[in-house]
Amino acid sequence: MTRLFTPVADALLKRGVSPDAVTITGTVAVVAAALWLYPTGHFLAASLVIGFFVLTDSLDGVMARRSGRSGPWGAFLDSTLDRFGDAAIFGGLVLWFAGDGDSAWGLGAALACLVLGSVVPYARARAEGLGMTAQVGIAERADRLAVVLVATALVGVGVPQTVLVVVLALLAVASLVTVVQRMATVRRQAVGRA
Repeated sequence: MTRLFTPVADALLKRGVSPDAVTITGTVAVVAAALWLYPTGHFLAASLVIGFFVLTDSLDGVMARRSGRSGPWGAFLDSTLDRFGDAAIFGGLVLWFAGDGDSAWGLGAALACLVLGSVVPYARARAEGLGMTAQVGIAERADRLAVVLVATALVGVGVPQTVLVVVLALLAVASLVTVVQRMATVRRQAVGRA
């Protein structure tokens, strides 16, 4: 991705665009698409727009490195705004299931993904804040996003809604397993220190 984004990063930097501006713009676009298009049932359009901005999520990092501005602030901003984007995606699906989606299972699964999607990175961040590591799990952010975007796009082209419900349920389970894996990893480290 770095090789692909380097010419784009250089062009944006020459025009005076900052890495932070790219981070913020990408987040605003993801949040707007997720909270406008998913609740109104425009799954394919939402998935394409979100997918584009998720793919370019590393552009800001390339820009920061190319301009010599990479550091803790950019990493913090990127991680924090990623939580907004992730929450908007699953929040948009919660809104759709609560309205036109007509599936209590889908609503519950989307809500579980919304909640667990914030606990997964929190567990890792908290572990790192305590001087430990928690880089384990079967459901990393990129995996969760790829799976939900593919599933919603498929529903957008006519695949039955049940596919999305099953995918969301599996994502919720995978996220829960990831949280448990991270908790077990941190517990082993904490016991080892004691």
